[in-house]
Amino acid sequence: MILVISDLHLCEERPDLTALFEHFMQNIAPQSDELYVLGDLYESWIGDDDDSAFVESTISLFKAYSGSGKKLYFQHGNRDFLLGDVFAEKTGGQLLDEVHPVQLGDKDAIMMHGDSLCWDDKEYMQFREMVRSEEWQQQLLSQPLAVRRGIAADLRAKSREAMENKASAITDVHPQAVEEVLQQNNAQVLIHGHTHRPAFHDIEVNGKHCQRIVLSDWGEQGHYLTIEGDSVTEHYFSI
Repeated sequence: MILVISDLHLCEERPDLTALFEHFMQNIAPQSDELYVLGDLYESWIGDDDDSAFVESTISLFKAYSGSGKKLYFQHGNRDFLLGDVFAEKTGGQLLDEVHPVQLGDKDAIMMHGDSLCWDDKEYMQFREMVRSEEWQQQLLSQPLAVRRGIAADLRAKSREAMENKASAITDVHPQAVEEVLQQNNAQVLIHGHTHRPAFHDIEVNGKHCQRIVLSDWGEQGHYLTIEGDSVTEHYFSI
């Protein structure tokens, strides 16, 4: 069985989310063979050299999972795009490309974080292009940890303010973007997070029935998908 999660937005300021995550990793994840984390695991990620007790505690939970012989995969989100090889090594997981193919029975599917599909949010798309550049990332990572923490806090505050002033439709995926990524990958199913709008959407692409499955962010409840064969089921849990 495969488990899929996204948009936990873990941070020291939200011990309730950390408690949900700990419960998930200790009581739900062990039932699976593979775990996919589709981005925004953390509210922000300032570099693999972050040695805070909070970060180390979350890493240890992943390490316990992978250490039991299970497969662990991560995609970058718009909050934790600086996750790197050191993080992957510490957790025993593998970093995936932005679009990752998976098989659902006889169906070809892809997994994404989903932020690159939000074409109408032109301001964010410009920001995304900037922060995903190697030059920008190297410049940021060259700063001391304390400086990076301040920069991350500033970016989070600006992001919250920007979201409050944007129409809901702008921050959702663009239908054409969804169609194009399904066509380019010859896939019938797209699984993604980012928008915080959990749903199972039936869509038609080039005369073929396709499906877009959206994961929820975590809050009072956690949310995850189980994949068994071609069956995808969503689950909510609380503690």
